[in-house]
Amino acid sequence: MTKLIRLRFMFAIFCLFVSHNSQAQTKEFYLTLENHVFTPSELKIPANKKVKLIIFNKDKVAEEFDSFDLNREKVLFPKRKSTIFIGPLKPGNYEYFGEYYPNSARGVIIVEVNYVN
Repeated sequence: MTKLIRLRFMFAIFCLFVSHNSQAQTKEFYLTLENHVFTPSELKIPANKKVKLIIFNKDKVAEEFDSFDLNREKVLFPKRKSTIFIGPLKPGNYEYFGEYYPNSARGVIIVEVNYVN
């Protein structure tokens, strides 16, 4: 019985290690929303990789991040950071916009094969 408990414990530690390493390898990219404008308006990311998009809404009102190209939608609460995972994506341009201020809150994520940090 003790051997079985020890094996389960070692397996649990292994799973935690593998999970932590895979999350640590997810590259982070940042957008800021201020005065109903996303900055940068063009964000380059690597192709065929899952990435973590962190958006900081500096405005005093909520906005909704929408992208038909990325199949994503997320409420961005005022004065808070939000996280969206995207990818892996094929090379190309993926547009996004703010639902409440679509004329000013716009941008594009450019996915590149030869992405250089």
